[in-house]
Amino acid sequence: MSPITLTIFWILIGIILFPVILKNKAPYGRHSSKKWGKTIKNKTGWILMELPALLVCPIFYFLNTSNLYSLNTFFIFLWVLHYTNRTIIYPLRIKTKGKKMPFLIAISAIIFNVVNGFINGYFLSITSYQNHHYLLLILGLVLFMTGFIINIKSDNKLIGLRSKSEENKYVLPKGGLFRYISCPNFFGELVEWFGFALMTFNIGSLSFFMWTFINLVPRALSHHKWYNENFNDYPKNRKAIIPKLI
Repeated sequence: MSPITLTIFWILIGIILFPVILKNKAPYGRHSSKKWGKTIKNKTGWILMELPALLVCPIFYFLNTSNLYSLNTFFIFLWVLHYTNRTIIYPLRIKTKGKKMPFLIAISAIIFNVVNGFINGYFLSITSYQNHHYLLLILGLVLFMTGFIINIKSDNKLIGLRSKSEENKYVLPKGGLFRYISCPNFFGELVEWFGFALMTFNIGSLSFFMWTFINLVPRALSHHKWYNENFNDYPKNRKAIIPKLI
């Protein structure tokens, strides 16, 4: 199977699974469930899940590129920037003492990140940007960095809500984009990878943005529903993930 065929197939799988993911909450974090079998520590699970994304894409790229001084390498740098935070920094900062996630969820995420890392590493290694439209580059970079900052700031606020004595107690988030949506951290990732897709302008990055939407929108809707069910004073004007829309 060629990488292009694999990527098209990968996109179709995501589209088919989207309604299924919408109806079934991912069983970790506030939606944790023992029905999914053996569990592992939450921080360990996060690192294991994201590590393939951090490694596979850049390793494949550097093994298959002949020109390191290119826009392609700059795009890889942005990829590594995001996943260094997601794989190492974020898991070590979260305050989830005693929390666990199903091992099966970690395994499924590992498989996803291996496939996604390969697809993006491949297309970033073969795509030529000699005649790349700089408007796409500038707009995409602005969106990527804006989403990256939104994601980190939102994570910081959520982490800061929990004191050391109440690490597993959920607190109503307020301020910033939390005034408009329940999951600005997810919104930041959507903006990030939409910007990345614009910058890199290949089917691999498009597939990743689509999968980001497919994964994060259902999770945001689940979080939004949970907030409304568990906080009587939860603001009724907040949306789940996209201000004014979803």
